[in-house]
Amino acid sequence: MESEAYIALGSNMGNRVENLQRAINAISKLDKTSVVKMSRIYETEPVGYKEQDKFLNMVIMTKTGLKPLELLDKLQGIENMLKRKRIIHWGPRTIDLDILIYDNINIGLPRLTIPHPEMLGRAFVLIPLREIAPDMEFNHIGIDYFIEKCDDKEEVRIYNNV
Repeated sequence: MESEAYIALGSNMGNRVENLQRAINAISKLDKTSVVKMSRIYETEPVGYKEQDKFLNMVIMTKTGLKPLELLDKLQGIENMLKRKRIIHWGPRTIDLDILIYDNINIGLPRLTIPHPEMLGRAFVLIPLREIAPDMEFNHIGIDYFIEKCDDKEEVRIYNNV
């Protein structure tokens, strides 16, 4: 049975566009997984640790036969393949892959929380998510409400250098 999973992608080291493209290609080659929709790429300011380059962010929708923890393991494998280093919390990275939503399930495990716990306060996630899922709701509240509440929404700009 296929599930619908939304994945956020981010990069701020090296060739950011190439990092995103390589990650999408790798995700599309995962067993029982296909990329169905992709948002445009957005350039955003860093969150948390500010002494780093701007990020490119986007969201993709996948159909997958992988269970949530299997998908997480595969995404972390892709991060490793693309030389992701976890040195500074919220620090620079070649690629960051986060499962935002997996069907309509809620998971609260030490390794994985779905829906992503910080998603509703991050315009750099919500704006590209709205682009591919404009009718998305959280607790029966439309995505636009959450975007409007974000302080960083003005800092999320479409990246036209693709």
